[in-house]
Amino acid sequence: MDFRHLGRSGLIVSEISYGNWLTHGSQIEEDQAAACVRAALDSGITTFDTADVYASGRAEEVLGRALQGERREGLEVFTKVFWPMGEGRNDRGLSRKHLMEGIDASLRRLQMDYVDLYQAHRYDVETPLEETMQAFADIVRAGKALYIGVSEWTAEQIREAKALADELGVGFVSNQPQYSALWRVIEADVVPTCEALGVGQVVWSPIAGGVLTGKYAPGSAPPTGSRASTDDSETMRFLRDDVLERVALLEPLAKEVDLSLAALAVAWVLQNSNVSSAIIGASRPEQVVDNVTAAGVQLGADLMAKIDEALLPVAVTDPAQTARNAPRQRP
Repeated sequence: MDFRHLGRSGLIVSEISYGNWLTHGSQIEEDQAAACVRAALDSGITTFDTADVYASGRAEEVLGRALQGERREGLEVFTKVFWPMGEGRNDRGLSRKHLMEGIDASLRRLQMDYVDLYQAHRYDVETPLEETMQAFADIVRAGKALYIGVSEWTAEQIREAKALADELGVGFVSNQPQYSALWRVIEADVVPTCEALGVGQVVWSPIAGGVLTGKYAPGSAPPTGSRASTDDSETMRFLRDDVLERVALLEPLAKEVDLSLAALAVAWVLQNSNVSSAIIGASRPEQVVDNVTAAGVQLGADLMAKIDEALLPVAVTDPAQTARNAPRQRP
């Protein structure tokens, strides 16, 4: 495993991190989830990402139990807050009330005294940004989180929040966006802004919901049990014959560097110097082992050009697509 700084902070994270959206507490049994976490640890992954809303809190609980017995100082554990966690009017958003209650609830579920990174899962248009950032700063000062970050915020939102974080003396170090060779919307505005501010990307869905694994064939029904067979919106976005035909062009390119298609997709996002870590998910330990082969891989300029030639015609690059197509709930 290779390691990178999270943005320009001093925090070092594994360049491949393990996330448990969709799997822990819902899709797979707990013993299988624990096996995936063990595979991640055995592969050198030290960074784990979750959120309070995943499986209505059960994902945090499963991850917490799976990490019991590990040296806490050797792990980087991230969670997130924003989406509804109850029926009450204040059981959602980024108000001071919800953040203060949310961090305590997450720590109870994780069975931890602190998280390394506490992230705003989305931007809250109903709460003043000053209130949100003050609450985050107080959470850090209380020792319940070491750093703060955001997920799927625009460049302008990140810029405003970073300015407030600097005034408050709190480390705003990361953004967690969707990013893959098929979904490149952060490259236009978010990445340049974050590079200038010292904010790193912790990207989710580097394999585009499984489409970049090659398991979906043009003109064929999705395999039974796959994410596309459940009408997952993230996967269905790219489940078109024109996309799948171009994904098939990557097969010989992956063989050039002795990687699976999935590992090639993970390696591709890691070529972006603003990416601090790429989140992988898994329902089987062997998927973790395969994805981790992307760690430390340097893809040459010629190979990157060939990937662009294959995928750019069908890739989403317009930042405006984020607002129109962003899923309602994501890592």
